[in-house]
Amino acid sequence: MTEPSQAFLIRDGVVMLGAAIGSVLVFRRLGLGATLGYLVAGALIGPQGLGLIGGAEAKLGIAELGIVLLLFLVGLELHPNRLWRLRRDIFGLGLVQVVACGLAIAGVIYLTTGFSPAASLALGLPLALSSTAQVLPMLQSAGRLNTPAGERAFSVLLFQDLSLIPLITIIATLSRTPPVPGAPPGWLLGLYTVGAVVGLVLAGRFILNPLFRLVGNMGERELFVAAGLFTVLAAAAVMEMLHLSTALGAFVAGVMLADSPYRHELEADVEPFRTILLGLFFLAVGMLLDLQVVMERPFFVIAMAVAVVATKSIVMFGVARLFGVPSRAALSFGLLLSQGGEFAFVLFAQAQGALLIAPEAASLFGAIVTLSMATTPFLMMFSRRFLTPPPTREDRPGPDGSISPAAIIVGYGRFGQTVAQMLLAAGVRITLIDRRVEQIDVAQKFDMKVFYGDGTRIDLLRNAGGADAQAIIFCVDGNGLDKAQLQPILEAFPKAAIMVRAYDRLHMMSLSKLDLAGAVRELFESAVLLGRETLDRLGFSPENVEMIETEYRRRDGLRLEAQIASGDVTVNREMMFSHERSLDLSTEPGEEPNHGTR
Repeated sequence: MTEPSQAFLIRDGVVMLGAAIGSVLVFRRLGLGATLGYLVAGALIGPQGLGLIGGAEAKLGIAELGIVLLLFLVGLELHPNRLWRLRRDIFGLGLVQVVACGLAIAGVIYLTTGFSPAASLALGLPLALSSTAQVLPMLQSAGRLNTPAGERAFSVLLFQDLSLIPLITIIATLSRTPPVPGAPPGWLLGLYTVGAVVGLVLAGRFILNPLFRLVGNMGERELFVAAGLFTVLAAAAVMEMLHLSTALGAFVAGVMLADSPYRHELEADVEPFRTILLGLFFLAVGMLLDLQVVMERPFFVIAMAVAVVATKSIVMFGVARLFGVPSRAALSFGLLLSQGGEFAFVLFAQAQGALLIAPEAASLFGAIVTLSMATTPFLMMFSRRFLTPPPTREDRPGPDGSISPAAIIVGYGRFGQTVAQMLLAAGVRITLIDRRVEQIDVAQKFDMKVFYGDGTRIDLLRNAGGADAQAIIFCVDGNGLDKAQLQPILEAFPKAAIMVRAYDRLHMMSLSKLDLAGAVRELFESAVLLGRETLDRLGFSPENVEMIETEYRRRDGLRLEAQIASGDVTVNREMMFSHERSLDLSTEPGEEPNHGTR
């Protein structure tokens, strides 16, 4: 018999997932984005709406794992060298944005509400932070995360994450309550942060990569998924134990694995968990919306949400222009980050505990944050329509500034290495994927970057840049690639030419049923070449050798066509050469025929 708590858990899950599916379908169809759909669904089913579900605080705590996984995936995209390249935007643009927006919004609150300076600062500084959980998925889905504009927005969001600890320290300094016994001071939290980051860096180098190499050798996908989730949760747990940002810990862990050959496999395995938990997070945020407070002071909530969005947009536009960003891009940047963020709820709770604001004020400004989040899809629609520069003829296909490869090679054995060398000789940008750990290690000795993973998985190919690739070449050993594996790939990547290394004639016959761009028998050309060299050694003239090769290729091609058409591998076998069926080669003048070899 089902326990009551388990029954409630199942019922809550059904209600939340049902509401999420329905609302996201509607809002996607209207072009308003999934985030707004989740927020509205949460408000609808929450205690202030239809009252179908409760416990929003507990669900929010679990759903914050979605933010942790999101930051881990973002870290995987950032090689340490690239992170160092963004240092000006992170610590320059990010710092100025947080300080300028925080002080500006605090000033607006102080002048319009009558709150004390300390309370205004405790409310204004959290509102300076934007929603990482909302903005980054929008950039990823639009393919803009790796563009200059995407990197700029990410840099600011990363600094906002880093600023969580200083902001908590500022609120603690303004607190009207005595300090909690045993709570670490702010300067010690700073030292903890530096120590934890260094520790995670060392762990990534000396523990994580050997761990994934060991798991990869076993070939168990479920174990790889478990190891990936363990890495994220362990990094977050270490930071939580030190009273630091769990998202920061997951981000550092991701950066440490960004140069790892296991990056694409980790992205593919963690992404489904991130998607589900992030949706749950926004549902919980919608459930927390106190509709009664909003109904009591609707004009204040709406006016203050508009004031927050407008103030942040204007200030960030000015800051971006100060850093040399063009006007259109600066305004788009300001609109993208104009909403309040999820960390505002954390800081409002801190301010309430410090007796700087009343519980009613915390609820009221929580509603303002939620409403500001709801404006972002509309602002982005405006930005895309009026602020995006018109395309020029010089624009290259695919996302601007993307690092997507022109070709993906799956399988980096002796066959794949030759294909890769020919493409690299032509200057083609390639991504290499293999699931043999020892092959990856060998390739690294030759400065070849090979990513770990199962290259037949659509999600992994998509993470590797398959949507923009011009060719995907399967160079894997054996005849394991069949119609069931290749057909979904053909449908998922219609722009890419799919090329396959075939094992033998039977494999070629099975692949003929697919709309492949090309397939080559793995030993055919090398065997023909060896046959030519042998005939040359046996004294046959170059003309005869050429004639033999041409006739063999002609007959082999005709046989293969007939076999594919009939499905019978024995058809036209009389066209095969034998001791009784050889070519009639004329003897060249002055030479003895070599009857034993013809």
